[in-house]
Amino acid sequence: MVQDIQLRVLPQVAADLTAVREQAFGEASLPASRVKGWRIIRRSIDARQRQVMVNLTVRLWVDESPSEEFPRVDYPCVEDRPQVIVVGAGPGGLFAALRLIELGYKPIVVERGKDVHTRKKDLARISREHVVDPESNYSFGEGGAGAYSDGKLYTRSKKRGSVERILNVFCQHGADTRILVDAHPHIGTDRLPRVIENMRTTILNCGGEVHFQTRMTDLLIEGDSVVGCACSRTTADGATEDFELRGPVILATGHSARDVYRLLAARNIEIEAKGIAVGVRLEHPSQLIDQIQYHSRAGRGQWLPAAEYAYVQQCGGRGVYSFCMCPGGFVVPAATGPEQVVVNGMSPSNRAGRWSNSGMVVEIRPEDLEDPSPALPRGGGGIENGALGPKGRLTLKELGMMAFQEQLEQLAWQQGGRRQTAPAQRMADFVNGRLSYDLPASSYAPGLVSSPLHFWMPRFITERLQEGFRAFGRKSHGFLTNEATVIGVETRTSSPVRIIRDNETLHHVRLLGLYPCGEGAGYAGGIVSAAIDGERCAEAAAAYIATIC
Repeated sequence: MVQDIQLRVLPQVAADLTAVREQAFGEASLPASRVKGWRIIRRSIDARQRQVMVNLTVRLWVDESPSEEFPRVDYPCVEDRPQVIVVGAGPGGLFAALRLIELGYKPIVVERGKDVHTRKKDLARISREHVVDPESNYSFGEGGAGAYSDGKLYTRSKKRGSVERILNVFCQHGADTRILVDAHPHIGTDRLPRVIENMRTTILNCGGEVHFQTRMTDLLIEGDSVVGCACSRTTADGATEDFELRGPVILATGHSARDVYRLLAARNIEIEAKGIAVGVRLEHPSQLIDQIQYHSRAGRGQWLPAAEYAYVQQCGGRGVYSFCMCPGGFVVPAATGPEQVVVNGMSPSNRAGRWSNSGMVVEIRPEDLEDPSPALPRGGGGIENGALGPKGRLTLKELGMMAFQEQLEQLAWQQGGRRQTAPAQRMADFVNGRLSYDLPASSYAPGLVSSPLHFWMPRFITERLQEGFRAFGRKSHGFLTNEATVIGVETRTSSPVRIIRDNETLHHVRLLGLYPCGEGAGYAGGIVSAAIDGERCAEAAAAYIATIC
């Protein structure tokens, strides 16, 4: 018999497994001799009241042996099986490849960037030398953007597939099994690369292929079907090698592959502009966030993790909300090309850093860019003075939202001194429209430059952020402070484009054999949801192959 016991305990009790065991056995009114195994299967922190509590679900196996901690997937050899091309080795692409193997098909993974280990050297160069490799950065390379953004695994996309299954696959490849328990699981920037390497090893050991520093340059289209893709790579002697791969294509390129969006538009492959969210990265001292969230001057103390927060507010008919909150983490440069400044956040597994940060973003819809000039600030250097094109207008065509991202990132680069130094402002100064004459210490390694973000960013963003910050400050006393830093700009929250696909078959709305996948295709919003979509696209591609073979 399996029995689940609900416990609500103090943090110091939750940290003591012996105390948890005794309390669970007592609640079940069972002698220890009858319990053959026990395990915490759910853990969450309730910080709504002054006394912080921890909610636990403890599973007891009574008079029977406990089950495995998680089920494992059997991956067969697929070396001689029909092949599917997977473009992109982010979570969508990796989970698509693993699911293809499970279904008996051979994945050929094409990744423009480098393997996750080698990629670290290029990330270090961004901070140290202010040099961005357009093929190997925080967005491009094995693991995608998710590899270096904390490994957060929380998602609300539970109707699309099994979140538990995705977490089990992560655990099978080396993730800590705590992700199966925590309400807001995360792996950590320091540990996720090893998990990704293990996934690649599974793909290779089963007969799949993984090609790094290999770009998809075109789709091979015959009639109403995609039959493969053209690729290009640089060989060891520096020569360029062009070749073709044949098979259905799962397009899992991530939200920053702008050259792919341009390729699709040029090939008249149906895409559409979609809503995004744009804003800043907000960084507080982690101790201050701990004090606010845990209602204590002592902060988190000995027993609690670094505190998280989530804020949302309607401002001017658009949502303003926190995004990708990184407790005890650091802000990183996330540009993918020259003349861009983009910021993101991440945390190591212990979340023990001096700062906590999150994206603070404003919802933007395509219609908001129809004529942005009335909402933009006046003055030299602003977007209204030509950065958006003729007469300060953005077109509402398929790539309009992407163009807006690009122009804002270029403007941040100009304001940051034309390096990877980022424009920044103290939070209260930003809200009150004042220049910050100095800045707090920051985790952002390339450095910060004091800049009036409230002036040069589009008014329809800054005014809503200011209103949102005031509202968040009223909800949480001390949150709106000049001890916090607003760092610009956060633009890569999601894809600015949706590649239109059939809702049932998941192939492109017109082209058979093409499966737009994950966050870059506009159908996911994080690691787990992208992984779920990757598995769904793999299943759809397998079903398609079965009909044509």
